[in-house]
Amino acid sequence: MFKTTRLSWIKRKQIFSFLVVSTIIFFSLFTSPNTASAASGGRIGGGSFQAPSSSPRRQNYGGYGGNNFRGYGSGYRGGGIGFPFLLPIFGFGGGGIFGFLILMSIVGVIVNSFKSSSNFSNASNNSIVSQSTNPSKVSLIQFQIGLLASAKEIQVSLRELAASSNTSTSSGLQRVLQDTTLSLLRQPELWVYSNIETGSVPYASAESTFNRISITERSKLKAELTSNYSGQISSSTNKQSNPGDSDSTNEYIAITILVATKKDLRLQNSVNNEVITEALRILGSISSNDLIALEVIWQPDGEGETLREEELIIQYPNLKHL
Repeated sequence: MFKTTRLSWIKRKQIFSFLVVSTIIFFSLFTSPNTASAASGGRIGGGSFQAPSSSPRRQNYGGYGGNNFRGYGSGYRGGGIGFPFLLPIFGFGGGGIFGFLILMSIVGVIVNSFKSSSNFSNASNNSIVSQSTNPSKVSLIQFQIGLLASAKEIQVSLRELAASSNTSTSSGLQRVLQDTTLSLLRQPELWVYSNIETGSVPYASAESTFNRISITERSKLKAELTSNYSGQISSSTNKQSNPGDSDSTNEYIAITILVATKKDLRLQNSVNNEVITEALRILGSISSNDLIALEVIWQPDGEGETLREEELIIQYPNLKHL
């Protein structure tokens, strides 16, 4: 009996090892660095990922000592991993880097769980594994939009928000989210491109996933000329350019809204004005109690800078024309 269980555990370990390697290869192939010349941009955001009150408690049983592990979905039974844990990665809109980053984060949780349960093969048959309740999930939303350059007043509004908002509080972040979505809702005639991606991840991997997506989007900027993050305000960090109006020949403005929320949100990704309008209304209505983290990133933001259509498409390959 024990021999059969041990073989089953080894087989499952091999399957997940293959999954990890395949994911890394796939991730490397399809997320190559952008080659377009970047423009400077701005950033507003903040948030706090704290352990949810519903997080399961660890309990020690029998001969396991401190090597217990938690269950997700159908749980880890006898050292195996419940496959339903992977199901949330399916259903992400856009099929872009957002889904891959979340997949990598989930794989990281699985690998760490393997490490914590590596002593299973030497455990006795009468060992008992605790079965915990499911942890809470976090919904992650990435809303991206390409606007005609005549939307320069939105850039001005974002800079004013960065200068006046208290991003160290949830109510201040909620104000940033609401004012940003309102600015976009008031000028639908300027919408040209859009992409919306949503999904949910376990609370344990939400912060790392959010940060990876944030880094990916921020890396598209040559510099952050305007910044207000968690109450720390800075501007004109690039000696070669200052925040201000873009060049008159500029064609597009790109804005990314990244949200982490306790609410279970699944936004559509159809490319039409009605879907964008509804998505912005939903994002703007998220309460401060449900808002965990927020980032608003835009480019260009520097005096005389441009973002042409070919640059927009290369930097944001998942955008779809309306």
